[in-house]
Amino acid sequence: MAESIALIVLLGLFSNYLLEKIRLPGLVGMLIIGVVFGPSFLDMMRPELLKVSADFRMVALIVILLRAGLELRRDTLNRVGKTALVMSVVPAVFEGVAIAALAPMFLGITWLEGAILGAILAAVSPAVVVPLMLKFMDEKRGTGKGIPTMILGASSVDDVFVIVIFTILLGMGAGQDMSIARKLLEIPESMLAGVALGALAGGILYLLFDRFHTRATKMTITVVAVAILLTWLEKSLHGVLAVSALLGVMTIGFVLLEKAETRAHKISQKLAKVWIFAEILLFTLVGAQVEPQVAWDAGLAGAALIIIGLVARSIGVMVSLIGADMNIREKLFCVVAYTPKATVQAAIGAVPLEAGIAGGEVILAVAALSIVITAPLGAIGIRLAGEKWLEKEGLKKAGLKKAEEAVEKDIV
Repeated sequence: MAESIALIVLLGLFSNYLLEKIRLPGLVGMLIIGVVFGPSFLDMMRPELLKVSADFRMVALIVILLRAGLELRRDTLNRVGKTALVMSVVPAVFEGVAIAALAPMFLGITWLEGAILGAILAAVSPAVVVPLMLKFMDEKRGTGKGIPTMILGASSVDDVFVIVIFTILLGMGAGQDMSIARKLLEIPESMLAGVALGALAGGILYLLFDRFHTRATKMTITVVAVAILLTWLEKSLHGVLAVSALLGVMTIGFVLLEKAETRAHKISQKLAKVWIFAEILLFTLVGAQVEPQVAWDAGLAGAALIIIGLVARSIGVMVSLIGADMNIREKLFCVVAYTPKATVQAAIGAVPLEAGIAGGEVILAVAALSIVITAPLGAIGIRLAGEKWLEKEGLKKAGLKKAEEAVEKDIV
């Protein structure tokens, strides 16, 4: 397994270098490396690595979500919180309903199977979106209106909402006896429980770091370990209490930033270095999960359905942003930022087939195709749209200052 990790790290670094040279997101190259060197083509990754792929991907996702939490400021969240909450539900509903309605016509599956497919495709990928939003926050792009922060929060809650709906529909398809109302209550329950446990963990960590004056490296290791235990707790409490561990992970970072900003920045800097390695693992292993032949089997009908779903999702985003303090370009950026699909689709795309759903093979094929189409194009689109349409905070201030000086001259 060690040689497989060494191979994908070296190839990941090389592909990242090449893509960055032509001003494209490096993660696109990493996804391609994962597909090419994964089991679908050259099959150069050891089976042991693929068996623990989900765990590696989860740790990498935790690293980037901790970084996201360590950048979430209370004042920014207060400004964009309501819009973020609407964005976490409305676009997913638009996309899911459109796919559920059209899937029987396009793919020859039942309405319920189409609804299950819609729930799978309606999830945005935090693995693709979060790193790019953090990059824009570092560059101060769109931060004046809190746009990257809003998308960070909304994309995380979006996954909670969609996965609960998917669980309900899957249970109906498998003939399970379940309370739909109880399952729907798991959406706010998992959000509140995740935030509460994350706040508790963050508070305890703050007290420990304050008491023992721990070095930044040890603080970082401790925070990551606690965040991993939070995901274990989510699994352990399954069936007893719904917990969104990923929201809890972000909350840990948020609490540490609120309580001890200097320490939070030190931890964030350390995590940024860890992310160089974690990013390669995450995206190459996501790429390895993609089965191009399965995606190919979805054909033009599957591709057309994915595109129609994205159009419906884009309408949902624009509806969510009605009344928001954004110009048309910034709203279009939010549309682009909400297109990539990868982690959730890779994780649950095969579940309906394993559960014995009649249209499981078709669902898996379209889910795989959605990753192939939207992950690289979405990442490229976010990078280009962000650089073109999001205003740098420093430039905006400079522009206002020049305008004020011009007005003063006119008065004189």
